[in-house]
Amino acid sequence: MALDFSGENLRGRNFKGQDLAGANFSYADIRGANFTNANLTGANFSHAKAGLQRGWAIFLVIVSWLLSGLSGCLWSVNGYLVSLIFDTSSLENQIRGWTALVVLIAFFFVTICQGAVAGAGAVAVAGALAVAVAVAGALASGGTRVGTGALAGAGAGALAVAVAGALALAGAGSGARTLAVAGALVLTVVLGIALAKIGTVAGALAVAGTLVSIYISWRAMKGDQKHSLIRNIAIAFAATGGTSFRGANLTNADFTQAILKSTDFRNTILICSRWYQAKMLDRVRPGLTYLQNAQVRQLLITGQGQDINLDRQNLRGINLQGANLADTSFVGADLSEANLQDADLSRAKLKQTQLDATDLTGANLTGAYIEDWGITNTTKLHGVRCEYVFMRLPTKEDPDPLRKPDNKQEVFADGDFADFIKPIFDTLDLYHNQGVDPRAIAIALKNLAENHPEAELEIVGMEKRGDDKILLRAKTAPGSDKSQLSAEYFDDYNQFKALSQSQQLLLVERSERIRSLENMITTAFGQPKFYTQGDTNMSDISGINIQDSSNVSGIAGNNSIANLGIITGNVSIALNQLPDATDADKPGIKELLSQLQDAIIQSTYLSEEEKSEALEQVKALAEAGKNPQESTKQKTAKTAITMLKGIFSSLPAIASLAEAGNKLFPAISQLFGLG
Repeated sequence: MALDFSGENLRGRNFKGQDLAGANFSYADIRGANFTNANLTGANFSHAKAGLQRGWAIFLVIVSWLLSGLSGCLWSVNGYLVSLIFDTSSLENQIRGWTALVVLIAFFFVTICQGAVAGAGAVAVAGALAVAVAVAGALASGGTRVGTGALAGAGAGALAVAVAGALALAGAGSGARTLAVAGALVLTVVLGIALAKIGTVAGALAVAGTLVSIYISWRAMKGDQKHSLIRNIAIAFAATGGTSFRGANLTNADFTQAILKSTDFRNTILICSRWYQAKMLDRVRPGLTYLQNAQVRQLLITGQGQDINLDRQNLRGINLQGANLADTSFVGADLSEANLQDADLSRAKLKQTQLDATDLTGANLTGAYIEDWGITNTTKLHGVRCEYVFMRLPTKEDPDPLRKPDNKQEVFADGDFADFIKPIFDTLDLYHNQGVDPRAIAIALKNLAENHPEAELEIVGMEKRGDDKILLRAKTAPGSDKSQLSAEYFDDYNQFKALSQSQQLLLVERSERIRSLENMITTAFGQPKFYTQGDTNMSDISGINIQDSSNVSGIAGNNSIANLGIITGNVSIALNQLPDATDADKPGIKELLSQLQDAIIQSTYLSEEEKSEALEQVKALAEAGKNPQESTKQKTAKTAITMLKGIFSSLPAIASLAEAGNKLFPAISQLFGLG
């Protein structure tokens, strides 16, 4: 029987590692409670109050004041150094003063425009230039100048963290926050003036530094990505001693209208957790969960996400039941295991969106764009409401690309869409990319069917790709190991292909079914698009009936889960696990690989198979990019880059992908320490 803690005072209680599945914590006070690694599947935290206990909140406010005091001391030293400008008795001191002022101005300007990390870089550059000038004049040493820059950054950073931390802290209301912030600012200015030798200069500098720090902290708490480092530090600071769900399993947990400030959700399982009208969700410590995205948090709280951009986001397991997602873009996003029951996804862009085990029961997909989306046999499509879909994203030239049903006067009847889309994902795909041998294909397929009758193989589609490539699709019984079937098929195919024609003929003569299949493949290979229809069970090859089709390529031709869409989605997931670049002007591994991924997808020179091969190498680079200095990861990266160069070698020099490769490969190699 599930435990009932509803309405109880659980402040500071330790539930670490306990099995609390289905427990009721509604309206409970769980401030400071420890749920680390607990099993909270299906637990009810609606209207619960999480966060800091009063004692911890007071302690952290005092710590923020101490940080402010430290900031004041550092500003006083900076004030003293700048005041040396007015020391007429020593030219060396005047140069020191001007150096300090130049570095401080550079820090203030760059920090305001580009963030604290960029500001620190500006300090280094300005300090280096100042040192160079000083050395050239043989008047002063470089250590003082660099020290000045460090003091400037430390002073502003300490105060920004203190103010942001005070804003993130909790107290019971605006009065406590006002007291915390005011105390921090007063301590900074007073100590800055009191400890400096020249009050006027120190006062002006302390006030200037305080104003910059206030601006940084304010922008950080508003979610400005330029100051994300300050925000992350402040949130982590404010969550110290708060409610901890770190490592807990919160699958299907309900946080409706819960107060969640100063709460730790790092490494937490949040599959289908409900956050409707949760309060202060922007004050939690999200780790790498989907709660780190401000736009996603707002969507979870309100259920309103119409016409927003969530491209390439990792939204695995998110609960958007009944949400308004009309016109929303999920290109390359991972929505696997998500709850999208009754959601409005009309006109949503679902290109290359991963929907493995996603619940779309009762969802509205009318007008959605489903190009290369990643549905599987575990995707729930029962009761989906859909009048029509588009198999490609719209362009100016073609605003309604590949509409299904093709007749614009027709719409899907209730239940028809699920039946229409189902054959797309339940197939074994056998892609032949060079030197196709129809006879070897026929023999290998016949052997595979005889060796695995339990797989119930049925040929359901064929498509010619280019001049010498062909894709075969075979329906399989539920639960069949498609990876094993594919590996066994190609082992046999390569062996039969290596036989002489006379040896192949000996095998063909023994089976009328093989001859029928060979003729079918030969005929299909001579047509631009082909599919099979009728009795195609591999146990009776002679019953195959082949017909032309002009409308299959958009359905069965490009939308298998093993195709480009799935691979692209997997690459996007791997890229989303990499950290963002700390310098907006200097892209990191994540940004460079994202550019490479986009260039590959958009290339008109690569076939779908070549794109898939290239994207597999990008995925390998993304996996290696988690630890780019490890020797094994560097070897992986070197191999992947070599493979990509080989794929790109056949491209014309004017191809945009070739140009992108020439630009990106050296930068990627350098980040992996490969020279």
